[in-house]
Amino acid sequence: MSKPSYIKDARTLTLSGGLAVLNAAIAEAERIGQPMCISVVDTGGNLLAFGRMDGSKALSEISTRNKAITAALSDEPTGGAHADVELQVTLAQESKWTNLIGGLPIRVDGFVLGAVAAGSGTGTQDLAVARAGAGAISGAEMFLDFVPMGAEDTGIIRGSHPEKVRG
Repeated sequence: MSKPSYIKDARTLTLSGGLAVLNAAIAEAERIGQPMCISVVDTGGNLLAFGRMDGSKALSEISTRNKAITAALSDEPTGGAHADVELQVTLAQESKWTNLIGGLPIRVDGFVLGAVAAGSGTGTQDLAVARAGAGAISGAEMFLDFVPMGAEDTGIIRGSHPEKVRG
């Protein structure tokens, strides 16, 4: 019989890694012509890097930080919870959890290293910019099978249309 292990392996982004993710995300936002707020956090949801591009929405600073924290701590892209439960989960997590599309965990070889999130565009644009940022880390999963299911995707939020989110 083996002894219980009291230690587990863990990995996290460094500041240099966070800046590489931020710069790759900024480059994608510039390429698509959509100014963004971009947040990069470590495994504990602590902010490593942040950028607010000229012309981005000021309130996206808050939502991108929450998207990144949610993605890092849940190990799931944001926007995947069904619209029927997103408000309840948000309230249960004292508004520190969000289901807005655009937060992506940075996972390599099964280890969550942190997360990146973008905001100020459509859900599709936010997710594309977050993916570009995550792509700065070699071997990062891109979550290509991710399907948004929240109010933002279903059209419950007035003015939001699924085709805008799905691209």
